[in-house]
Amino acid sequence: MGWVGALKVPTMRLAIPAVVLCSVLACGTVASCEYTYDDGRAPVSSPPSPAITDPVLTRDPALGQTVAGDALKAWAQDALPDVNGLSFYSSFGLLSAGESRDEETTQLPAGKYSVTLACRGARSAEFTVRNGSEILVALMLRCGTTRVKVLQLETDAVLGITITANAPANFAYRMSRI
Repeated sequence: MGWVGALKVPTMRLAIPAVVLCSVLACGTVASCEYTYDDGRAPVSSPPSPAITDPVLTRDPALGQTVAGDALKAWAQDALPDVNGLSFYSSFGLLSAGESRDEETTQLPAGKYSVTLACRGARSAEFTVRNGSEILVALMLRCGTTRVKVLQLETDAVLGITITANAPANFAYRMSRI
């Protein structure tokens, strides 16, 4: 009996891999089958996929050039349109490379304001808005773009604004009550 038991063990060890191999082959064959038939109807056509376009607007090449005089005033008005007469303060100008300008707003009553900042030139301009020593906005703005920030003034205040340009740039900003 010892000899027959010894024969069964090797037979069992060979039978298990054979069963597994046959199962894998059978599953692979069944999974790759597909049944199709022609019912006489035309195939369903899907609508064409919409073309994906880049949502970023191309930058106006003229915005890489600084302007002066009436052209500067016209650009500032286009970049910062008045918001139904709710504008409390606005300013615009031209900075040379490396120049920095400090300005102050008029007395602003307590409330919520939008500060719209714009830059025109080849590079960027840095805007810093302060209420006393507290920095309310610190922003490096790429020229050719406009940015809006919202601030809340708890009390009446005169805000200090510093604009710095690392290359010649036009700047414009507007304080509007929300």
